[in-house]
Amino acid sequence: MNKKEAEKRISSLRTKLEGHNYKYYVLDEPTLSDAEYDSLFRQLEEFETEYPGLIRPDSPTQRVGAEPSKEFVSVAHTIPLLSLANAMNESELREFDVSVKKILESEEEVEYVAEPKLDGLAVELVYEKGKFVSGSTRGDGIVGEDITPNLKTIKSLPLRLRGEHVPSLLEVRGEVVIPLKAFKELNRRQEEKGEKLFANPRNAAAGSLRQLDPKISASRPLSIYCYAVGASKGYRSDNHSDSLSGLKKLGLPVSNLIKVCNGIKEAVKYFKEMEKLRDELDFEIDGIVLKVNDFSFQVRLGARARSPRWAIAGKFKPQQETTLIISINVQVGRTGALTPVAELEPVNVGGVTVKRATLHNQDEIDRKDVREGDRVIIQRAGDVIPEVVSVIKSERIRASKPYKIPTECPVCGAAVIRLPGEAVHNCQNPSCPAQLKESIKHFASKGAMDIDGLGDKLIEALVNKELIKNVSDLYTVTLEQLSSMERVADKSGQNILNALDKSRVTTLGRFLYALGIRHVGEQTGRVLADEYKIFESIKRADIESLENIEGVGPIVAKSVWNFFREEENQSTINRLFQNGIKFKDELENSANTLAGLSFVITGTFERLNRQERKEQIQSAGGKVSSSVSSKTNFLVAGENAGSKLEKAIKLGVRIISEKELILLISDSSKSEQ
Repeated sequence: MNKKEAEKRISSLRTKLEGHNYKYYVLDEPTLSDAEYDSLFRQLEEFETEYPGLIRPDSPTQRVGAEPSKEFVSVAHTIPLLSLANAMNESELREFDVSVKKILESEEEVEYVAEPKLDGLAVELVYEKGKFVSGSTRGDGIVGEDITPNLKTIKSLPLRLRGEHVPSLLEVRGEVVIPLKAFKELNRRQEEKGEKLFANPRNAAAGSLRQLDPKISASRPLSIYCYAVGASKGYRSDNHSDSLSGLKKLGLPVSNLIKVCNGIKEAVKYFKEMEKLRDELDFEIDGIVLKVNDFSFQVRLGARARSPRWAIAGKFKPQQETTLIISINVQVGRTGALTPVAELEPVNVGGVTVKRATLHNQDEIDRKDVREGDRVIIQRAGDVIPEVVSVIKSERIRASKPYKIPTECPVCGAAVIRLPGEAVHNCQNPSCPAQLKESIKHFASKGAMDIDGLGDKLIEALVNKELIKNVSDLYTVTLEQLSSMERVADKSGQNILNALDKSRVTTLGRFLYALGIRHVGEQTGRVLADEYKIFESIKRADIESLENIEGVGPIVAKSVWNFFREEENQSTINRLFQNGIKFKDELENSANTLAGLSFVITGTFERLNRQERKEQIQSAGGKVSSSVSSKTNFLVAGENAGSKLEKAIKLGVRIISEKELILLISDSSKSEQ
């Protein structure tokens, strides 16, 4: 067979195999037996081995082949992958419908698309001119990890879209899962090899996709279902259901359990049906997702800080099991809060072995009358956090006694108090080692400063040896100190120092989250950073201006304001800056866009005060003077500008408003990009 004949044969085999993959994974209508498929696949492998110049990257044989990556590359999503708000029961689903109608100002029934909420790993796929070019994890919704080689190993994921009219760009959101039968078989093989078993299909799917070696991913039985379109060019639809139908025509796998519901009544019916059906399915679901079908309605409904107003996740009742409380212990958190935890006789709940369950606080313990030695019903709330639901009092031992949270901290021995109106008991020692350890763990965590290699045990050892008494002390730790720790060699110690050094340049949002401000999570940290841009502006913001930010509110605003007025916090922040903490977003945003320009600021301003505007100009490379002269380029004039305005007019200095200053900084930044 000559090369031309081989090329024709290879093309024919690829077409047959791709067609079978489409029928098997997308349509669920296989036309070949597994043996016939394997035979064709082997033929293609043999031809490509003989004619390596004819191998194409989108060939069915090339789903594995990349060398293990040294590390995952970060990928920014064109459109953020927002989280979904949760409805924990039928009533909350109906409340969602009322809210949608209120915003749309309509009493007409809203058409929803109802989908099973797959319990897997969310990913984004990018196709250019029909070819799969990259894929990433959801990550924090803004930035994910590039796992392209691993995604290529999923047989149900087409490497090339079908049809003659494929869009020039298509970004697709999907969920990677492992079917339950395949999961059981995977664990059986793990057990045979004497390797660690996977806790549940979701963990197995997530772990399989985050392998540095794609060959490991290829050995795992991964599947994918697509559920939405992100950015696109040449892909048009007016509603979500048509968009999903279009994905299926392009060869992308879409769940066949998706249903269009005319109104909330049909949607609730679907919710109840899926909850009954969940145990019969071959993949795990923990609820349903309702989405307003009409895209124009979605635009009108908009989004909150972290979730769209046009979609909601309806969560099923958590799965429950019974077990024994062996003992009740207290954990001390980074804010000093004492949380009672039940140590349990291990039990499997929804595919996860549960050994501990939260008891929340003393009020909850009293309300449920939970005692050591009780047999209890536990559940994973939201299928994640184990908690005690109720006590089986008929099986209670006679000698049991009511449990009370201790009046002294179990870690440092300091007094424990409960403030009036609060449910939580707190350790009163701000230097409590437990608080310090948890604060440092939080500070170093992936969503915060992301200090690689600084594990929990090492943090505990550093605190126990009093080498760290504050988070800022992390940046003064030496190689000699690290190497003196158990299981820390010189090389790993140096790696930790390198990670610490790398973390010195971070984003403003991450830093705010890392500080451990009460009620400020990752998303709120980003919201504050996006609003104020400069750390000093957040530090000096008053409660009223903080409250006016969408997604913040009065409780968070007060917490942020209080945090920056505590002397100990101010001291910690100052030491962190002295140890080299810088914000890459401030550095990038400034880019010296106002370099060489001189400003004078006068009057009062609507949003920021004069000092904050001064810092903003200086961070953009401009100079701010106290008096107007012929060398002044701009006078930034607020209300009641006074004599400086008069002098500027006489000298012919350009006068701009607060809004014009913002535009000037923005336009200058764009012109340099």
